[in-house]
Amino acid sequence: MFSPVESRRLYRQVADQIRLMIASGELAVGQRLPAERDLAEQLSVSRPTVREALIVLEVEGLVNIRMGSGIYVVRQHAATVTGAEREPVEGPFELLQARAIIECAIAEEAAGRAKPEDIALLDEALTRMGGVVNDAIAVLDADRAFHTGIAAIVGNATLIRVTGEMFDMRMTPYFARLASHFEGPTTWRSALDEHRAIRDAIAGGDAAGAKAAMRAHLTMSQKRFSESFGEEFSGEEERGRNKRPSKRTTKT
Repeated sequence: MFSPVESRRLYRQVADQIRLMIASGELAVGQRLPAERDLAEQLSVSRPTVREALIVLEVEGLVNIRMGSGIYVVRQHAATVTGAEREPVEGPFELLQARAIIECAIAEEAAGRAKPEDIALLDEALTRMGGVVNDAIAVLDADRAFHTGIAAIVGNATLIRVTGEMFDMRMTPYFARLASHFEGPTTWRSALDEHRAIRDAIAGGDAAGAKAAMRAHLTMSQKRFSESFGEEFSGEEERGRNKRPSKRTTKT
């Protein structure tokens, strides 16, 4: 459906497609959208791309995502969106991929340069993070301090700036809404454990270990954002599915 040239920021194009379906009445107000996987098949895109597009539409006020139930049309026309909000931005998966490439290399380099005072600053960020896992704003601030703190160990102003700017790209209504569905105290505690593994590798001068720990952390971050909205089955569909015997137990 989409050419390779158009594939970048594909989720914005998918949002346009679903928006047209709503505006035309194909999807009526109050109607439950097809399951995430069905939309992906219909539009010939991946499920994460559909997930990103649905968040755009929720921010616009066109749909309401009810975790465990599905996505419902709540209005036919979106409220007026400012020019800045219309600008295409990288989706979370594209951003996390970029962070993995850059921050893994930074962590590897930091492991060979870290001094005791550098590790103390990382520990301070981790302590703060552990005390505010229930506060979305405060925990993000501590998370940012940890990642930029690693870049600071390398001592390159450009890397510090780039690391901070990549982190700050998630400080938008779009990313805030996405995080509201997939982040919470439990996921932040998991992230904290992942951060400690990065810290320990850097403190131990283990360059390969620091790189691997950072990659594992950002891979897990992507996995957390890849969870389904839980709309695959509902009501009678779910009960009927549970009654049917199945030889497969592995979730795909």
